[in-house]
Amino acid sequence: MANHLESHGAARPQAWLAWSSGKDSAWALQTIRQDREFNVVALLTTVNSTHNRVAMHAVRDSLLEIQAASAGLPLVKVPIPSPCPNEIYEQAMSAAMARARAQGIRHVIFGDLFLEDIRAYREKQLATCGMTPVFPLWGRNTRQLAEGMIAGGLSAFLTCVDPRQLDRAFAGRRFDKDLLAALPRDVDPCGENGEFHTFASAGPMFRAEIPVTLGEIVQRDGFVFADLLPRNAAVGTAGS
Repeated sequence: MANHLESHGAARPQAWLAWSSGKDSAWALQTIRQDREFNVVALLTTVNSTHNRVAMHAVRDSLLEIQAASAGLPLVKVPIPSPCPNEIYEQAMSAAMARARAQGIRHVIFGDLFLEDIRAYREKQLATCGMTPVFPLWGRNTRQLAEGMIAGGLSAFLTCVDPRQLDRAFAGRRFDKDLLAALPRDVDPCGENGEFHTFASAGPMFRAEIPVTLGEIVQRDGFVFADLLPRNAAVGTAGS
């Protein structure tokens, strides 16, 4: 009976997955689907409502939509202003969690790797909403994880670089073996310390590759952003 229930998804609790548009959240989705402990039913993304881009990663909303469609999942957007005071962010996320609970969702999956303070914050905030965070990638060796992502067919591009930690020339580069070899030794291979953020464009979690073109590279608010566009789209400004 247990196998029969699992084949129909009834044995697995439903969950939303916190979707940054980057490699870690994409790999968390792949991991959860392989483990079959949870049934991911939607992707949850905070979107900068001022510029219509994924918060921090600066990925265009149009690419985010294509990405979610390729993952075969509906997208739950949480609009936030820029800049966004923490109080406003928490209010927006609380409203999203209330929506999740109304749909019977009790778990949110995150692609966090090792930052204890971030995990503690998520656990505390979700507890107040009656939700439970899940961290399928937690504690993995990030060098091995990065290499495993690439070997597993994941393709991604660096969309944001912190020039205080990594040379701005890395903005726009493909996340591949060559990049891992070129990273300074003090930079985490997965960028977990905020050295860089990515856009996942292909991999086993997607039905098809999301073809992109590299647009402008600009520095704004202390970070270097590489503007990715759907291939064949007209190049616009990185702030649009």
